[in-house]
Amino acid sequence: MSYDTIKIGLLSISDRASAGIYKDEGLPSLEAWLRRALHNPITIVSKVIPDEQPIIEATLRAWADDEACALILTTGGTGPAPRDVTPDATLAVADRVMDGFGERMRQISLRFVPTAILSRQVAVIRKSSLIVNLPGQPKAIQEILEGLRNADGVHVEPGIMAAIPYCVDLIGGPYIETVDEVIKAFRPKSAQRPPGSGPKPTP
Repeated sequence: MSYDTIKIGLLSISDRASAGIYKDEGLPSLEAWLRRALHNPITIVSKVIPDEQPIIEATLRAWADDEACALILTTGGTGPAPRDVTPDATLAVADRVMDGFGERMRQISLRFVPTAILSRQVAVIRKSSLIVNLPGQPKAIQEILEGLRNADGVHVEPGIMAAIPYCVDLIGGPYIETVDEVIKAFRPKSAQRPPGSGPKPTP
């Protein structure tokens, strides 16, 4: 089988992690989850940077415009504290805002902690890149991407990764194919291809 290669940017935003005070755990966990959840070959671009809005904006612009990342996932810096500026930087580089992602992420997190209403996570489109703000904790990252399971491990509610592949399709990105046992992507029948059929032929 042949699958589209996808370039993904993983950006951790943390003053302390970028200064080496503690080791960032979010990005390694996120990369491992993506490699488990996607059939596609993945090229990863990653970086840990401080909570400085100009640096965040510059990185997001470079990864969307120059690196042509189809998907950019950030971790950290989404709360109400003065140094939490990830959503502000993300909105500053946006061409379009995808409100449904932020709403869904808070819905999922509210199942576990009431302080999820303090999260300002957003998702936006810049050119042909989808940029999504995720939380910083590995467990919360997995819950938001993968969704909720019952005691038997059966999916009862989908996470946001169920919608990301079709969104990337619509903005001109590669065809992302998920591993159904981890998270099953949803597409209308008219947008589906046979599994592992490779890139769509050029007309």
